[in-house]
Amino acid sequence: MKVLVVKMSSMGDVVHTLPAVTDAARRIPGVQIDWVVEEGFVQIPKMHPAVNDVIGIGLRRWRRSVAGVRAELSGFLRRARRERYDLIVDAQGLFKSAAVALLARGPRTGFDWHAAREPIASLSYNRRISVDPGIHAIDKVRRLFAAALHYELPQTPVDYGLGPRAETQGPPQVMFLHGTTWASKHWPERFWLDLATRAVREGLRVVVPHGNDEELARARRIATVGPSVVVLDRAGLDGLARELRKSAAVVAVDSGPGHLAAALGVPMVALFGPTDPAMTGPRGKGGIVMVSDHLPCIPCLRKTCRFPAGTEAVYPPCFSHATPARVWDQLLARIDLGQRASPP
Repeated sequence: MKVLVVKMSSMGDVVHTLPAVTDAARRIPGVQIDWVVEEGFVQIPKMHPAVNDVIGIGLRRWRRSVAGVRAELSGFLRRARRERYDLIVDAQGLFKSAAVALLARGPRTGFDWHAAREPIASLSYNRRISVDPGIHAIDKVRRLFAAALHYELPQTPVDYGLGPRAETQGPPQVMFLHGTTWASKHWPERFWLDLATRAVREGLRVVVPHGNDEELARARRIATVGPSVVVLDRAGLDGLARELRKSAAVVAVDSGPGHLAAALGVPMVALFGPTDPAMTGPRGKGGIVMVSDHLPCIPCLRKTCRFPAGTEAVYPPCFSHATPARVWDQLLARIDLGQRASPP
């Protein structure tokens, strides 16, 4: 059986689809799974052993510049239409993903009008699957795959299919995943500095990745705490995954790399403010989500905080209860204390 999965973005959404691929590979022996994904995320489905072919698409880049789009689109169409699929599963439920599914060859299925993120997308499917829209994103996609591919929904724990982490030697490494796309999701920078100071005092190695110039500048400021705080070179998702596999624990805001850390089984302290972890929170072994409930607007689901900057002692104020001291306690609980180096 040949199946094409359309799940192009965002990074966290792509990661959330991996457990459904694991389910399908276990329930349908010999299934061939291909995947259409944004070109910036092609390494994620490639990590899963059950994914046969990954077809990159440059929709995000094409929106920024139309130069060369015609030739690239032609190349994408040739590759997407190379196979005749037994089923095309639009696991994204957006107008753009439905349009991409239409370009491939084979019957299409996806969420119904009530479950699709953009209901109009459901009109393009040959079969529409009803799923409770109020459940976690991982559960939604697992249910979609089970119904679309006609197998009983597994009751097993979430398995991303990426294998175990490697054992490492030396002082435990912790990673600070400080970057995120929404201004309202950012943990205050002074909190990161405080946390880095605590880690250095305990003899931990702190690694700080970055994905753009703004994040690089913040990473460098965090690294001023001490020489054991290292700013990682920008090495793409493969390089990030290698460093995550070597990490004893991670502290992360709501971000794609945070979800990748969960998928790789790295113990994590996840810091949620404006978003709802019940819907999109990371799921992994040894992880904890710290989310406050002291404000009636939590979760607001807004990219920018409705409180004016400078009016609150902690900004965004939904993080005021996620203090460095509390995060530090949770981080230590996720590191094997017997392996920590003695303080210098």
